[in-house]
Amino acid sequence: MPDHRSDDFWQQAERHLVRYGGAFTPRVITRAEGSWVHDEDGRAILDFPSGQMSAVLGHAHPDVVRTVSDSVATLDHLFSGMLSRPVVDLGARLAGTLPDPLERMLLLTTGAESNEAAIAMAKLVTGRHEVVAFDRSWHGMTTGARATTFSAGRKGYGPAVPGSLVLPTPNAYRSPFRHADGSHDWETELDFGFSLVDQQSTGSPAAAIVEPILSSGGIIELPEGYLRRLKDHCERRGMLLILDEAQTGVGRTGTMYAFQRDGVVPDILTLSKTLGAGLPVAAVMTSAAIEEACHERGFLFFTTHVSDPLAASVALTVLDVVERDDLVTRAQVLGKELGERLADLADRYDVVGDVRGRGLLQGLELVTDKASRAPADELGRAVTAGCLERGLHVNIVQLPGMGGIFRIAPPLTISSEDLHLGLDRLEESLVAALG
Repeated sequence: MPDHRSDDFWQQAERHLVRYGGAFTPRVITRAEGSWVHDEDGRAILDFPSGQMSAVLGHAHPDVVRTVSDSVATLDHLFSGMLSRPVVDLGARLAGTLPDPLERMLLLTTGAESNEAAIAMAKLVTGRHEVVAFDRSWHGMTTGARATTFSAGRKGYGPAVPGSLVLPTPNAYRSPFRHADGSHDWETELDFGFSLVDQQSTGSPAAAIVEPILSSGGIIELPEGYLRRLKDHCERRGMLLILDEAQTGVGRTGTMYAFQRDGVVPDILTLSKTLGAGLPVAAVMTSAAIEEACHERGFLFFTTHVSDPLAASVALTVLDVVERDDLVTRAQVLGKELGERLADLADRYDVVGDVRGRGLLQGLELVTDKASRAPADELGRAVTAGCLERGLHVNIVQLPGMGGIFRIAPPLTISSEDLHLGLDRLEESLVAALG
């Protein structure tokens, strides 16, 4: 057996693991509980991204632990053609949280998988193949989802899926589309984007897939009114609107689903990360009309873990806890505290260029100074390292042409004290990095 001392651990990791992104966080994590993870040296680290922006109930939530234990002991996995009560119960439960006509569910395991299924359904029901996404999008790393992911991961793999078209992301802080008073002219930006889509199109538009708040794209929140205008564009072209609420769903933004703020109902909704609270659960929700049309055309998405009872049981427990503990309201309240603290940092530090987001999904963008808005990559890396030394794990997005954006997405169960402790450590790390 390998030696588990830290030095040997990293040697074994380097020798045997495939690297799949940036560098690994230089800590060996041994356990996690609530809003904290703990390394093998006994250091507690406050988990501001809640795992992979997923653990909305924190780590090792007792209700989830009990559900997993019971399900593994009794009913966790079945042949994909078999059904169990938890799966049907979850379909009904999710439909009850959503507006009409979203009432049919496909239960899967990952966000990429749910987006893959949604895109396939849109293509099948429309009989077309072109899919539009934002130029800062992230929808997954499987073939169809990767083709609609424009923020990263496109180089070196050969041609993407034909018909993958792009819209400009409505980034109010950096968009060149401006009214005379300097405010963001997102209407013209969106209309211009669709004029480019029309020029690129071969006449086969099937769908647009977007996040209400682009997370990996730098916490870019769609302006109020944007979703309505986007859906109008889709309807005029016979396209379906797919909303990817992997990170914004299940209460994180202060409403159960982020699209509820805008009163716009998508044709297809995908859920993942937050629905499983850190465990692999995903779902596609759509209308009876779309599901029936897909079925008539022979829709096939037969996966090893489709309709697994364990995934359904976990999701039902997550929904139970969110409702019982009123975590949607909690996200509103703590989100207000978070926003006020971040706005205060923006007021006091010239390198804090922008603060944006909603509820407990907010971002802080670092720049060299407010006047130039130039990216501050080195500063972002220094602050990230400083936070870890102080016992705070943060995630920073660094995309070309943008500053370093800290994604702050703690569990909905985080205490107000821990939230402010994390923000204190973030500021301390910023001050230290500035020298």
